[in-house]
Amino acid sequence: MQPRSFIFGSLTALVLMAIGFVTIDSVSGQRGDEATAIRGWIEGKGWGWIWGNDDEVGSLNAMNSSTVRAALDIAQQGIVYDLGVRYGRDSYKWPGHSPCEVMTFRGPEGVKRQGDQPFALPEVNGSGQAWHSCALFISDNVATQIDGLGHVTLGEDNHWYNGYREADWGGNFGVRKCDATTIPPIVARGVLLDIAGARGVDALPGGYGITPSDIDMAIEKQDVELRPGDVVLIRTGVLRYWGKDGSDVEHLAEHDSAGITLPTARYLVEHFGAIMIGSDSSGLEVNPAQPPTDTFIPVHRYLLIEQGVHIGEFHYLEDLAREGVHEFCYIAMTNKIAGTTAGFTMRPIAIR
Repeated sequence: MQPRSFIFGSLTALVLMAIGFVTIDSVSGQRGDEATAIRGWIEGKGWGWIWGNDDEVGSLNAMNSSTVRAALDIAQQGIVYDLGVRYGRDSYKWPGHSPCEVMTFRGPEGVKRQGDQPFALPEVNGSGQAWHSCALFISDNVATQIDGLGHVTLGEDNHWYNGYREADWGGNFGVRKCDATTIPPIVARGVLLDIAGARGVDALPGGYGITPSDIDMAIEKQDVELRPGDVVLIRTGVLRYWGKDGSDVEHLAEHDSAGITLPTARYLVEHFGAIMIGSDSSGLEVNPAQPPTDTFIPVHRYLLIEQGVHIGEFHYLEDLAREGVHEFCYIAMTNKIAGTTAGFTMRPIAIR
């Protein structure tokens, strides 16, 4: 006769699996206890709209104190990699977004000449102190970024993740559900899959569709494993042409359209349990989309709308690839500007 504790433990495990709790040791990848559970993911299904009717976070809900500690434990050497790119008015961007302008709103000459603030008047400011401040005109989808779950809409009702509709939650001052302020601080195990390196090229050719076989090849060559709860970053090699500020538009445009296909997105989410997928390109997915499809961005639809998985774009992965760093602690925080549809011009880091 089996001990009651064994029977109870087995039943508990079955119940947890049935409701979508997959228990994975965040460090070793082996089956563990409830303290290291990756909540919500079901192999073969992924995530989906499972977090409640008011949820705006999606699969990032799966992060917990245990997964954060495990990610931080990876950072043993204290080496930091800057994954952000420098962005300016001449930088390359996806053509569907507005350009950037930075304008001096207040500069020393104007402050002193106009004297529009009492504390800057000569009689109380004998030392001649002044300041610089700038006004920005910029898209919320440029440079290093994380797409929010309200970025892409679908159907006649223009709904996005969790069924939020434009008629209810859109507006002239940005979206009011799933904006960038709802993206939590991300601290997770990060994995680089260097597809360009695995294929022996500097950068993938434009329009190259990254397949599940490419993912398997990179995993094997790098001798790394993917685990539920990972942030997976895909290197196409395009940012080797970014230079100082992304002004080499010709070379960037030539390679930027390489990316993952819809089957690959499904593979990373439903088989491996990725909570976020990113790349070094402006759009993550291959362009043009590979048939059969009824949309020009099927990967965005699948990840953002159907699965609630955030997308990282323009992540600078050249230093990681050059040094052969494939596992790291990934840390990213978005600017909390209400209504914006992405965390933009970010500076995420990888630490090993």
